[in-house]
Amino acid sequence: MKNVQWDSFQLFLQVARLGGLTGASASSGLSPATIGRRMLDLEHEIGRMLFQRSQTGYRLTQDGQALLDHLQDMEAAAHKVDAWRDERTIGTTVRIAAGTWVAWLLTENFAAIRKPSDGFAVSLTIGEARANLNYRESDIGIRAFEPEESNLAARLIGEVGYAVYVRRNAEEGDERWIAVHEDDAISNYLRWPHHHAQSSIVATVNRPRSLPELVRAGAGKAVLPCFVGDLDPDLQRLGDELPELRHRQWIVMNSEDRHRPEIRTVADRMTKLLKSYGDLFAGKRSSRS
Repeated sequence: MKNVQWDSFQLFLQVARLGGLTGASASSGLSPATIGRRMLDLEHEIGRMLFQRSQTGYRLTQDGQALLDHLQDMEAAAHKVDAWRDERTIGTTVRIAAGTWVAWLLTENFAAIRKPSDGFAVSLTIGEARANLNYRESDIGIRAFEPEESNLAARLIGEVGYAVYVRRNAEEGDERWIAVHEDDAISNYLRWPHHHAQSSIVATVNRPRSLPELVRAGAGKAVLPCFVGDLDPDLQRLGDELPELRHRQWIVMNSEDRHRPEIRTVADRMTKLLKSYGDLFAGKRSSRS
């Protein structure tokens, strides 16, 4: 056990959090085969079975969950040390975790999130996996549901609607679909084409940001958040909103940290920005539609 390298534990964390080799491969840059071998080596070194393996992914065993809890405690302690160190060097950093499209909106409006005179930096982590704030991996997260964890505080931002989009003035009757690869389809809207139009999917990508690009190119149609599709002048809705995909959206913070001045400042600015887009988030038509 004493010879286990920390990078093996970090790789274990990625597999555990992303549910298998594919997600861990995308985040680490290693091949699924290499990661699978590394996890077998880790189990051998520890002397305990950490995963139950199946075609649908890697599920933690009881020992695997125990190791995950221990490593997350270690991460939380390390983050506290980093924050303490940074206070004496470059100032504090506010860490935001957001999905693909909210992150896109934040970067497009970054000047509203961080001002030139602010004494803190901002770190943005982009991904479809749920933001983990229990162990302070992030300071502020965006979630599609109100957190149940007692140590998290949440602000309701509004609702998010989804619809099918095609290239503007596209020919009618085109049944070609574009989707995120099933292994990478974490969110409900990304899974929707696989559940309703599997046989008509002609192209898959590994990241949601590529979906509107392919729709603009005339490759087919895709499910997108309404605030993304309605803001794009080259896209138009095909039919009505998909009501089964509608959900609420929350800004989430650790209850103990939310009163820190820099976190409160960023959270307040994010709240103001996202609420200003409330109608588009909710799926109300833009003036072009």
